[in-house]
Amino acid sequence: MDNHTLLLIDGFNLLSRGYFATSYGRSDDQLSKTKDGVYTNALRVFIPKLFSLIREHEVSHVAITWDVKREETDRRIKYDFYKATRGELPMPLIEQFLTLKTVLEEIGIAQLEMSPYEADDLIGTLSNKWSHSIQNKCYIYSNDRDLLQLLNEHTSQIIAQKTGEIIYSIEHFNNDYGIHPKQWVDVKALLGDSSDNIPGCPGVGEKSAIPLIQQYQSVEELYENMENLDPKFNRYKKKLIAGKDSTIISKELSAIMIDIPHFEDYTFEDLKLSINEDNLTNKLQELEIRIRR
Repeated sequence: MDNHTLLLIDGFNLLSRGYFATSYGRSDDQLSKTKDGVYTNALRVFIPKLFSLIREHEVSHVAITWDVKREETDRRIKYDFYKATRGELPMPLIEQFLTLKTVLEEIGIAQLEMSPYEADDLIGTLSNKWSHSIQNKCYIYSNDRDLLQLLNEHTSQIIAQKTGEIIYSIEHFNNDYGIHPKQWVDVKALLGDSSDNIPGCPGVGEKSAIPLIQQYQSVEELYENMENLDPKFNRYKKKLIAGKDSTIISKELSAIMIDIPHFEDYTFEDLKLSINEDNLTNKLQELEIRIRR
């Protein structure tokens, strides 16, 4: 598969960022809609961005990954506090999510959603399999920094910043953190994640979590060496001991699956880019959206 490039988009990450960026300070009535009253403020971000990414990165294979309902995920089934603090979504965002899924299906863009897994697990499994079997470029499009644990020599993450997008590679990661991307989950185990209600180790922040993993390689190794902890970390010793259980659980919750059994014999044929041009034209007219091809 020479010159084949896989694009994996964290669907709700992009859709919700588009929605909140264009709805801030506005009532539902002030959001952009078609003449038929269909909300489009988030779709006006998502659809042009999708085709921009395909064009800019010469993508041959693409998939939009979606989360299943929170209550269906294996993490939530095991730990009921996981993502328990998240509120209800605005109705115009839900409506655009449903509209988008229909549009993508009709124009021929692959979408993946599989209970009890989350979108991150699908991205993890597909990027891992592509890296090993196809061994060509894979781009993950998301601002979710949990996904940094998936970076490798073939896989990079496209991250949107105020100054523009950056293609964040394994080299960037190594330079910034001095650890391997696979160890990012150990850093996350200590830090936790308030947006997902993952507790981490209370009292341990990024300034200490990264040096701890740089020195001890993993949270398991860290706790095995707790009796002989380097004196420079003594101020965190009591916090680390008190937070051991929540740290271990936080690692379990933060670890992205890279081997969902369903994809064991996956060939990526279903992700090959094949746009239905007529349907695309019709849908763009319906939604009153323009894109550059």
